[in-house]
Amino acid sequence: MGGIRRLAPVFGIGLFLSAAAAAFAQMSANPPEVTEHISALGPGFDAKIAAATKDIYRPLQPKPPFPHVRIHRDLAYGPDPKNRLDVFVPEPLPNDPVAALIFVHGGAFTGGDKNDGVFYDNVGLWAAGHNLIGISINYRHAPDAHWPAATEDIGLAVHWAIQNIAPFGGDPDRIFLMGHSAGATHVAGYLSHPDLQPPFGAGVKGAILLSGIYDLKTAALSDSEQKYFGMDSSLYSEQSALKGLVESKLPLLVAIGELDTPRAEQQGNLLNQSACAKQNCPRFLVLPKHSHMSEILAINTADKGLASAILGFIKAH
Repeated sequence: MGGIRRLAPVFGIGLFLSAAAAAFAQMSANPPEVTEHISALGPGFDAKIAAATKDIYRPLQPKPPFPHVRIHRDLAYGPDPKNRLDVFVPEPLPNDPVAALIFVHGGAFTGGDKNDGVFYDNVGLWAAGHNLIGISINYRHAPDAHWPAATEDIGLAVHWAIQNIAPFGGDPDRIFLMGHSAGATHVAGYLSHPDLQPPFGAGVKGAILLSGIYDLKTAALSDSEQKYFGMDSSLYSEQSALKGLVESKLPLLVAIGELDTPRAEQQGNLLNQSACAKQNCPRFLVLPKHSHMSEILAINTADKGLASAILGFIKAH
């Protein structure tokens, strides 16, 4: 239930920005040994690399007790047992309502959890430490659920936030979505499919997409991904987010790691280039010396490159 937590101070790293991105570049202050360890793991991604990356970042995350943040655990936002969320609230509350950031974790479409040790609490703690309301959700996934279950769950979570965030100090008119990996794919799917949104629309001011899949036709889905989307490739155009994102006017921050997987790089660049071709460029970042996992695990550590970009994006909208 409620807990109180303090966030560590942070220092910046540099960002590589496309011409479409805002000027978020900073001097690097990332510990050299961290950069060396991430680089040594290489650009691939599997369970072994994920575990090794967590081992690198676990000691860098703040330890309890953490003053100035109250955590409300496992609140129901829908009818399924997976429809649970955590809310991270700054203490004391700011005088005026603040923006809310809903985070959707990854997990290869078949797993993952909003509270995986210190991960992914780091996102909610960082949000609350910067006068935002952090919300981290669990959602349905394969093999028990299939597309568009997770997209529908995001809609339920957004609706819950609009209806319930005010008593926590949040502004229901300033809700942002953020997803990483499979979570970014689900967020993109939600934003690009109005028929899967609540009757009032997406209900968010903007979204942050980290290393997601946006065009299933060119993504070469793995077995675990096919467990969620199915094996019928004739449906992939309908299920993909690319067309809807390119046509949407919703502000987007899209990021990949310099050491990301080749597919995440291809998908991120595809989204950026396709949107820019329609004169609808997102803010697009390539995070130097970061991998598929390190980009999200570094949030709320001394490495604030991505975190500063997210905060600037939210403040701008």
